Amino acid sequence: MTPSAQPNHRTALDTVKHATDTPGTEQPWAELGLKQDEYERIREILGRRPTGAELAMYSVMWSEHCSYKSSKVHLKQFGEKAPESDALLVGIGENAGVVDIGQDYAVTFKVESHNHPSYVEPYQGAATGIGGIVRDILAMGARPVAVMDPLRFGAADHPDTRRVLPGVVSGIGGYGNCLGLPNIGGEVVFDDCYQGNPLVNALCVGVMKHEDIHLAQASGTGNKVILYGARTGGDGIGGVSVLASETFEAEGPAKRPAVQVGDPFQEKLLIECTLEIFKERLVAGIQDLGGAGLSCATSELASAGSGGMRVELDTVPLRDSSLSPEEILMSESQERMCAVVEPDKVGRFLEICEKWDVIATVIGEVTPGERLEIYWHGEQIVDVPPRTVAHEGPVYRRPYERPPWQDQLQADDAAALPRPGTGEELRAAALALVSSPNQAAKSWITDQYDRYVLGDTVLAQPEDGGMIRVDDSTGLGVAVATDGNGRYAKLDPYRGAQLALAESYRNVAATGARPLAVTDCLNFGSPEDPSAMWQFAEACRGLADACRTLGTPVTGGNVSLYNQTGDAAIHPTPVVGVLGVIDDVNRRTPIAFAEQGQLLYLLGETREELGGSAWSQVAHGHLGGLPPAVDLERERLLAEILIAASRDGMIDAAHDLSDGGLIQALAESCLKGGNGARVVVPDELSPFVFLFSESQGRALVAVPRSEEVRFNDMCGARGLPAARIGVVDGEEIEVQGQFSVSLRELREAHEGTLPALFG
Repeated sequence: MTPSAQPNHRTALDTVKHATDTPGTEQPWAELGLKQDEYERIREILGRRPTGAELAMYSVMWSEHCSYKSSKVHLKQFGEKAPESDALLVGIGENAGVVDIGQDYAVTFKVESHNHPSYVEPYQGAATGIGGIVRDILAMGARPVAVMDPLRFGAADHPDTRRVLPGVVSGIGGYGNCLGLPNIGGEVVFDDCYQGNPLVNALCVGVMKHEDIHLAQASGTGNKVILYGARTGGDGIGGVSVLASETFEAEGPAKRPAVQVGDPFQEKLLIECTLEIFKERLVAGIQDLGGAGLSCATSELASAGSGGMRVELDTVPLRDSSLSPEEILMSESQERMCAVVEPDKVGRFLEICEKWDVIATVIGEVTPGERLEIYWHGEQIVDVPPRTVAHEGPVYRRPYERPPWQDQLQADDAAALPRPGTGEELRAAALALVSSPNQAAKSWITDQYDRYVLGDTVLAQPEDGGMIRVDDSTGLGVAVATDGNGRYAKLDPYRGAQLALAESYRNVAATGARPLAVTDCLNFGSPEDPSAMWQFAEACRGLADACRTLGTPVTGGNVSLYNQTGDAAIHPTPVVGVLGVIDDVNRRTPIAFAEQGQLLYLLGETREELGGSAWSQVAHGHLGGLPPAVDLERERLLAEILIAASRDGMIDAAHDLSDGGLIQALAESCLKGGNGARVVVPDELSPFVFLFSESQGRALVAVPRSEEVRFNDMCGARGLPAARIGVVDGEEIEVQGQFSVSLRELREAHEGTLPALFG
């Protein structure tokens, strides 16, 4: 919020009566991010001008971040095209989606963005991103069990990246580690397009029993509304709701409201307190306080309920007694929840809060009417239909068109680039690739996270997907992966979104888990730019079509727009998270080549597909052509093979092929297992295409010799190409007839890059 938009504490209280009596009073609607037609619509809804408190509520709730006003016309495809799913228990529209994983267990998961706050204040922006997504999961009735962090930064050697990245990583690690939640995976990508506009996405997974699911609604006349958790302060006033709804100007953000400040120890108390409250069945509805704070919690609870709500705002516990009503409503102070509780259960609710040293205050009650009414020291300052605040905001059909430069970009085919031909040139290209910032080991980052706290992590980064044990007695577990290649999406946003889903789906299957459902974080440029809006529309269409084909419904997620600085937008970056279930985590498949003598099989077909590839970026700084082709039926078949082979003990290791192609997967699996490999280039492929192509629908697997016949028979019977290309052997990677590189040299190249840049 700009200084001119700050409420004036010295003015008389702007009550509903005063607003009715003074229709001509000028109001700072533009400074609060509203358009003139939006302000006029608010006046039409209310039949008068809004009070200052009402204007504050509408401004944050109608922001792009909270209302999805530019994106909802495209997001509806995720519902319209949703595949039938017996596993889906709660879908789009709640704090997070919920899926059935069997044995009466349910899992909830969601990914959200905290992009702009993390650029303004890296540590707190990233930390409160973790805190916010954890509370979303908690509000569904689940115990949070793991987090993930898909990250995008500018050029790795840029001075501002050295400012932003360490703070973001410290914030994620500091908050997540204090909560005692393992960070089981994610991504780190560097690209010039994210310079000045990093992407900090955060995912959380929670576990519950079916009967523990809770929804955000205020029903039952006379039920009490209880605010509990941290006191409300001046940090984060307007916060993400305003900051994430405007483009950064080239000289800096036009709006820099205070970024929220997190307290993970308070959040840990809030989690345990809330879970005990759930266990005793004390709440009729619950909502966390994140973006838009009390404005969001009160309006959404009332809107989704069967009645109205009356709130006494002056009863809200404050850290700063000078806060005005408008500031209290807009504050995005962290570690707060809002619950609806039957009167006879309020006493026990408050007892549990006191036990956990959590402040809890009855601030209102559910009313028989249909209005959200808020009072300040007995004076009414809000009287609105809650749905108009929470769910009936503006809907824009933004103009969009294919950008004029798209044809030229796609015509600039990477196949025309000079490529290595000799064995020495291939060796140099391989080392350059695996040591490049995007393909290098991310252990400098992930070692700052606790990946194994709680004792249920069975797979974590750098594995293809993170995996958590859900039930100790049976071994039931879930795997999660997130992926999104902005370079592919820049070349073709429809196909790029499908490739993001395909890779995440493939990563989950490579661990041995069966993919069930999707969450997404759609990071794009300004919706007021027709080119960026076309990218968004195409990505939504592509993702919805692919989800329908693969049978994985979108359960919820987040849209982050205005990710650009001046006229320079980020690459369209749809980040897709896939959750899968595995009956027994003891059957999981790691990426490591752990035993010499294992046979290496390449599954799928390799073609000359280099558009948007890691090789083209590392060797030539090039982006052009078309991304790899998508064959979703092949992805489904590959997943079935990987899952069956894992379950039946036919493979010892599996690694999907994606960024960097075969040589990247080979290097990672050899280094993880501490064993080398000898591979032979198939006759039909050139050594370069064999090593660096990024054809999709492929995986590299290690097969025990005793299982080779059975594995080949299965692949043959199901029609999946499977070629034996080598064996796990020695202490080097040898591409026969071309080159060899020792694991020692490979490890130095792969693991030394990030410490040299940031350590």
